Amino acid sequence: MKLDEVELTEDSPQEEVSQPKEEENKNEETQPMLDYDNIKSSQDIEVPPLLIDQVIGHEESIETIKKAAKQRRNVLLIGDPGVGKSMLAKGMAQILPHETLKDVLVYPNMEDNNHPLIRTVPAGEGKKIVKATKGSAKGHEEKKTIITMFAIGGVLVIGFMYGRLLESIIAAALILLISIQIKPKNANMSPKLLVNNEDSRFAPFMDATGAHAGALLGDVRHDPYQSGGLGTPAHERVEAGMIHKANRGVLYIDEIGTMSMKTQQELLSAMQEKQYSITGQSENSSGAMVRSQSVPCDFVLVASGNLQVLEGMHIAMRSRIRGYGYEVFMKDYMEDTTENREKLVQFVAQEVKNDGRIPHFGTDALDEIIMEAKRRSGKQNALTLKLRELGGLVRSAGDVAIENGADLVTAEHVLEAKRYARTLEQQIADRSIMQRKDYSMVSAEGGRVGLINGLAVIGDRSGIVSPIAAEAAPTQSKTGGQIIATGKLGEIASESVHNVSALIKKYSNKDISNYDIHVQFIQTYDGVEGDSASVTIATAVISAIEEIPIDQTVALTGSLNVRGDVMPIGGATAKIEAAAEAGMKKVLIPKSNLKDVMIEKKYEDMIEIIPTETLSDVLENILVDCSDKDNLLAKMKDSTSKITDKIPKPVITNPTAN
Repeated sequence: MKLDEVELTEDSPQEEVSQPKEEENKNEETQPMLDYDNIKSSQDIEVPPLLIDQVIGHEESIETIKKAAKQRRNVLLIGDPGVGKSMLAKGMAQILPHETLKDVLVYPNMEDNNHPLIRTVPAGEGKKIVKATKGSAKGHEEKKTIITMFAIGGVLVIGFMYGRLLESIIAAALILLISIQIKPKNANMSPKLLVNNEDSRFAPFMDATGAHAGALLGDVRHDPYQSGGLGTPAHERVEAGMIHKANRGVLYIDEIGTMSMKTQQELLSAMQEKQYSITGQSENSSGAMVRSQSVPCDFVLVASGNLQVLEGMHIAMRSRIRGYGYEVFMKDYMEDTTENREKLVQFVAQEVKNDGRIPHFGTDALDEIIMEAKRRSGKQNALTLKLRELGGLVRSAGDVAIENGADLVTAEHVLEAKRYARTLEQQIADRSIMQRKDYSMVSAEGGRVGLINGLAVIGDRSGIVSPIAAEAAPTQSKTGGQIIATGKLGEIASESVHNVSALIKKYSNKDISNYDIHVQFIQTYDGVEGDSASVTIATAVISAIEEIPIDQTVALTGSLNVRGDVMPIGGATAKIEAAAEAGMKKVLIPKSNLKDVMIEKKYEDMIEIIPTETLSDVLENILVDCSDKDNLLAKMKDSTSKITDKIPKPVITNPTAN
């Protein structure tokens, strides 16, 4: 279980949640997302022919790719999975400057059999040369076969006539053996077509993601029959690598940092020299004895991955890309504008066309896809660019429509498809919520001291209720006042636990040096990371020390700084929906996250959302009403006012006074 890290943003003043605003939001949801004019379905939307024009929401990245294609520069694309990196690479291959592609032939070397010769010819010519050479060799082979048959037949006839049948059979066998050993010169000189670009309309595109060294760099097959005339000629065993097939085109490698350093070094040499000899990749194979002449491999490298992939990337490789190309960081969301909504509609039309098995989407279904893109972005005024996952929902909705016998996908089909297109994390979260309900691990009623319902996110957008328990025990050592947290905490989560100690010391009426405070993240098998539980920890510890019960019908989330301000977090929508599913009546979130909340309609009447700005706001809304609560809040208010009084007031002068 991973708690999201704090997302620091500049927040404009937000309005309090009120009934008029809720009504306004409902009215907005009932309005069409776009003015579709004469568009009745996604079938009426034109899909651009070039892949580069089908990439959605990455205008700056597209401009960079176009510049790189024009000058044949290498590119490093960094971004989250599913945002369009491979599609950009394929699109780049289509817009590379037109060049005459070449076929590559490999010939035997009569002087050194282990050093095959390489020849390049115009695209389409290689196949003709091989066919012509093999045709000539075939004619010679047929003539040899006829002569051999006549010779064997003559020997057998003579032996039969003179009564020397045994000797004639032995002679016939010798003739056959000699015939097998004799090979026409043309047959030995027949080349092998190594790279064939006969039918290539665009520059080659080779996806070498996960390819082993032999497939990437080329290889020489092992020959178990190396003697006696039964062996395969060395040039026939030579196999081109993807770097050779990508000559004058694009070589795409995703997650390049997972490639071994040795392979990256060889790839770097090929990039620098623009040619690379093929040899056996296995030292124990007979192919290791063979090394061809240099084979052209003048490709454009498009490498990609997330930020972590840079750690495993060869420093010289990245330096070359940076020095002779471009590095591009791809966005995971775009602004929610009319233009970008139209692009999302185009995306749906593209997915339907590319799939070829699902019906087109009606305007109400397109509206639902746009709304889902808003929700998955995690921001009110944004649309997600993780379109691979959104494409999964499009195909699932199409499958539902087919099962229902519909000719057009509707909004109801999309909503039903969301149940089937849930991620593994969402399914795990749903099952966890049910299990915790069954075993009373999450209580949605009454009040408990030191026990609080926190909220977390699994994966990108799957919320879950994460109970946290706190207990203050008398210290048994001179180094009292320790906060001991358990639950497989990550580095950031551990630091946030220690940061709340400053607030506890500030607001508690008791000397915490007399206590060892234990904090437990209940059943966090996968660990906890991020600091979005810091406000939850602080509240649970204060409840344990002050012995004030926490309202179990309330869940909360938020990051807390050392001054007691509630800071924004990620995954607000998913956390609110998880709280509603768990039976909570209220949820406390940072006020700055209100603009990010886009819960589904079914949750609107299930839970009340309360924005908070300070720890005082949190305690006021989550602690059970009692005299101890009133005294604590009064002390906190008095402490805050003293700090405010110490702030020097600005001196206002009148510049016009004489």
